Amino acid sequence: MYDNMKGSTHPLAVPEIAVMAVPDDERVWVPQAEGVWFRPLMLNTRQGQWCNLLRVRRAGILSRHLHPSPVHGYVIKGRWHYLEHDWVAETGSYVFEPPGEIHTLTVPEDCEEMITFFNISGCMIYLDEDNRQVGLEDVFTKIDMCRRHYVRAGLGADYVDQFVR
Repeated sequence: MYDNMKGSTHPLAVPEIAVMAVPDDERVWVPQAEGVWFRPLMLNTRQGQWCNLLRVRRAGILSRHLHPSPVHGYVIKGRWHYLEHDWVAETGSYVFEPPGEIHTLTVPEDCEEMITFFNISGCMIYLDEDNRQVGLEDVFTKIDMCRRHYVRAGLGADYVDQFVR
């Protein structure tokens, strides 16, 4: 069954990814909104999934959205919460978001920087206060955002390819 291994990897397997999650080079962070960046870690085009760090350096509401698939999060630094819940995700917290839940991501005033690892499947559907769709992100829009940013940042459009599977 594993006669044709390439080292320790099956020949049909995609390559592993091993990178410093929090990069030394600021250019790796992709701007998403004012005071908000993401750092791609894995962009899975085969399953419509992405893993990234979300970094926020401003307080207030970031977005109101829903996910049709589950989301897993781990807070590396700082804290945040959803207006729809009474819990606060802070450094060291794990959060599971069930499919179909609408929530409003908010960073408190006294938090200078928040960094959270998110593993997202499917897409993010951005909503207004009347639950009307106002935007959408999926693994492909994330890749496009990365390509545009990395060109502007001098890293080249293909810089993102190391994270695409």
